[in-house]
Amino acid sequence: MIATTRDENVVIIELQREDRRNALNLELCNAIREAADQAVADGARVLVVTGKGSAFCAGADLSGVYGPDFLDALYGMLHHLTKLPVPIIAAVNGPAIGAGTQLAMACDLRVADDKAKFAVPVARNGMAVDAWTIRTLAQLAGMGPARRLMLSADTLDRKQAIDCGLADAHGGLKYAVAWAHEIAALAPLAIAHSKLVLNGSPADDEVIEQSFRAVWESADVKEAAQARLEKRAPVFEGR
Repeated sequence: MIATTRDENVVIIELQREDRRNALNLELCNAIREAADQAVADGARVLVVTGKGSAFCAGADLSGVYGPDFLDALYGMLHHLTKLPVPIIAAVNGPAIGAGTQLAMACDLRVADDKAKFAVPVARNGMAVDAWTIRTLAQLAGMGPARRLMLSADTLDRKQAIDCGLADAHGGLKYAVAWAHEIAALAPLAIAHSKLVLNGSPADDEVIEQSFRAVWESADVKEAAQARLEKRAPVFEGR
């Protein structure tokens, strides 16, 4: 259901329900969350999430989306990914529909290949998504595209997604992993702080202030200064 591959400081999490086009069920939601937590605990600096086969994620598995347990697992997983202290790149290797678009949005950056497309067609199936999904979609893509997706069940192809900001770059898994390695060489505490601010709420203000001070007091700040003096690339340790 999930495969994880470590490439130095980068961990690739691949959804493997190819027969269901990687549609999310309760077990897969839990597996994604557990794999991400394990990767962070093992010291990964960047995660890459992708799908096996021709789809990134075809949405929620419609055979089991009506129970509260699934909703708790889905939204628990999505919101948990936004709170992890490492950046996550979605390598969108095909359609990301419904919960697939939500999963891509829970990641911090999105790389879309030629076959990528995004949609949240709740208006076609009589369902609803939480406020975080709609507000995040509007923040990423802009109010116009968000209204089209949510109110008219429209679909954005790869070019449209990049043009409006829902996707960040055009490429496949290889591109996403190369980008992840570039990010992994940056200062982990600084990145974690930026992610906390970008994804946080006013309720997090005290935690954000503590994070800000911790970055400035870190050994990584001193390492960057020393590296400038020595005219070399800094080696950040995240402490």
